[in-house]
Formats: sequence, C-alpha cells, structure tokens
Amino acid sequence: MGEGEGVIILSKHTIRPSHRANQGGGAKNGTTIHLNAFDLNMICLSYIQKGILFQNPTTHPIQLIISSLLSSFSAAIDQFFPLAGCLRATAAHDDDDTSSLSISLECNSQGAEFVHAAALSVTVSDLLAPYLIPTIVHSFFPLNGLLNHDGLDKPLLAAQVTELADGLFVAISLNHVVADGTTFWHFFNTWSEICRSGTTNSRVDVSPPRLVDFDRWFPDSCPPPYRLPFRQVQDLVRPVQLPSVHECFLHFSAESVAKLKSRANTEMGTNRISSLQSLLAHVWRSVTRARGLRPEQETTYSVLVSHRARLGLPQTYMGNSIVRAGAKSSAGEVVGEGLGRAAWRLNQAIALHTTQASAHEWFESWTRDPSIPYLDRYMSTNLITGSSPRFDVYGNDFGWGKPVAVRSGLGAKIDGKVTVYPGPESGSMALEVCLSPKALASLLEDEEFMAAVNN
Repeated sequence: MGEGEGVIILSKHTIRPSHRANQGGGAKNGTTIHLNAFDLNMICLSYIQKGILFQNPTTHPIQLIISSLLSSFSAAIDQFFPLAGCLRATAAHDDDDTSSLSISLECNSQGAEFVHAAALSVTVSDLLAPYLIPTIVHSFFPLNGLLNHDGLDKPLLAAQVTELADGLFVAISLNHVVADGTTFWHFFNTWSEICRSGTTNSRVDVSPPRLVDFDRWFPDSCPPPYRLPFRQVQDLVRPVQLPSVHECFLHFSAESVAKLKSRANTEMGTNRISSLQSLLAHVWRSVTRARGLRPEQETTYSVLVSHRARLGLPQTYMGNSIVRAGAKSSAGEVVGEGLGRAAWRLNQAIALHTTQASAHEWFESWTRDPSIPYLDRYMSTNLITGSSPRFDVYGNDFGWGKPVAVRSGLGAKIDGKVTVYPGPESGSMALEVCLSPKALASLLEDEEFMAAVNN
C-alpha cells in the first residue's frame, strides 16, 4: 500500500495551554527562551517523529478513546507549555555594518495540533510484517516534510491518532530545535500517564507532577542571546534532495545482544565495550558488506551522544545536548578486522565525548564558527545512529494496554540512518535501518547478520 493511500483526516484541533499551565520550570507563558548552540545546530534538520502501535482496545468505544486522548494531550500541554509556542527570528545590525540573527523560543500559546485520522484498510499485522516497513506508516504522522526552521510559522508539536482496522497508531512530531529525544519521550510518557488515570477531564494532574526545566544551559563564556552569522533565516535554508531509501525493523533478543557483547569484548581482551556498541559494530560490518564498498573506501559510523550527564543537566531539562561522535575506518578494515575491532573504534570515538570539557569545547567551537548540518551532507558510505535503548517506549500505556511496536515518520530518512529502540523484553533492542533498496536487500540476505536477528 502506497504512502497516504487510504488515510482520511477526520478532525483537527489546536490545543493551547490553559491558565493553569505549569510555570515551575524556570519559564512562564509569554516569556522568551533563548536557544543555545546545541539547539541551533538542529535548525535545518527534521522534526522528531515517533509513534507507537496498539492492538484494538475492544473494551473501549473508539469515540471515548479519542476524547480521552484529546483531553489528556491538552493536560500534558499544560506541563510542557513552551511546546505550544513558536520560534522567532530577530535580526540585528552591528556598528561594523555586519548583520546577525538570533532565534528564540516564544512561549506565546500559538498552539499544538491534535489530528484524528483513520486508515481502516490497514491492519496491525500489516505494520508488524517482517522486515520491510510499509510507506503508509509515514501518513500516520502529522507535520510531515517539515524542517526545524519551519517552526517559525508552523506548530512545534503535533499528535496524530490514526484508527486502523484492528488497532490504533499514536504518533507525535516535535521540533528538534526546542527539545531532544529525552524530552520527546518525557512528553509521551506524561501524556499516556494522564490518559491512563481514567478520567476525561482535560485538566488532570499527574501525581507527582513531571516538572520540566525550560531554561537553556549556557557557559559563562557564551552568554545568551547567541547570534548566528546570517542576515535572515532564508540565508541558512536550502533545498534538500534525498535519494530513495527502504526501511526495515529488526529485533535483537537479550541473548543475541549478550552474545555480540561477549564476542566483541573477548576479541579485544576488555570488558569496556557496551551492548549497544557491539550491536552497532555488527551493523557497521554487515552494511559495509551489503553496500559492496571497496576495501580502501573510508566509512564513518557516527553516534549521537548526549551531554546531559556531563553538564549536570537533569532528565527534565527540555533542551538539546547532543553531539556527533564519529568512528572512521576503511571498509576493508571494518569487514576484515572482526567485530571486536569495529566495536572498539566506536567505543573510543564515544569516549572522546564523555567529559564536561569536551562538551564545553564543542559548544564554544560551534559558537565561534557554526557549522549547520544538512540532511544531504551524509554520504552513502556512512552510518549514523540516534535515539536510545533507554527511552521508555513500551511504558506508554494509555489505559488499554502497552504498545506492540514503535515506528518513526518520514523525517530524516537518509541512506545509512539507524535508529535504536529498546526491545519489548528487558535487555533486548530493536533497530530501524534505512538504506538504499539494493543495499537493504543485500543486508537482509546476509546470513551472518541475520543470525543475530530475532524478528
């Protein structure tokens, strides 16, 4: 089934914070939140788009479910009220005749979006079928095709609830400039917790409240507001053409992950290689084979690393703190030197970004010379992984049971993107892999790679 086919939009609502909006997180409605380098580094990338799949809650009438989801979404907005705001760009002209641009988050209650849709020809089994992900999943997400700078005149946050033939798909799209994956799932968890409380009152409180820290972190050497060296937003915006990719979703049991970790550490004579590093090394070697790269071709595996802990930021901090840690090698070395060596390269690349000093160094370097990443700059010899197996995906019970799957939207679907999720069982993991159609077909036929997969 093609993308968008059979999906009907039934209703749309604009949700604004109430007068009871949580003001305990260092900001209040009507104020400005200055954005820092970690945030602005995302300005030309895609919204975060993740959604979860549920079996049909047969004991609950669908209209009651939609009403409960809408009212609890509204209540969650009260606790995350800046997400119902918008971005604002302010130009400045200095005495030396240079121009600059600051971008801030305005807590102006512009509103978040709630969409109710239906795709009654699609079944839960259609979405769970191994291994390829059907493109119609993209139509289960709101705000498709937006980049983060579109938050200047588009909603920063939107939810879409899509009725299926025998299930529900609940999706969120969130502007990545204003929040990271930790905040994304913090909001999702809050929404589901409010809904699970069993009332349709639109102003239900979570107990205890999930207070959110809205103010941004800035080092003393880089006080706000930060000014980008552009005259206007249009100067940093550029059209992006991405090649076609196919997607697959792969499960790795706790036993399978443990075997990869044991093998990688044994090969290197260490115990410092993590489960995730071992799994990503397995992917790196296998994708390099599937792409048919020449032995001398360079390949880089980038892992997005959070600096929250390094900077002493709480889990409730709403902003970004992500940097890219890249492990480089030749294709011949990645394939020929074994799982342990590939995992060790990832381990060492990540270790370079595990100190407070490295966080300050990146921040101050970017502030001096901002390098805006664009989606079409990622080469088809490389891989990049974001998200985390620690996010509470399967704890999102809205009151009719836990989700059976997680999927992502259309945003940032580049050749080589590997998104990591927790698996449904403790210690297990799942990967959503985007590759060229030819490379993905080869990967799924790779016996060594698929021996670790447990779909």
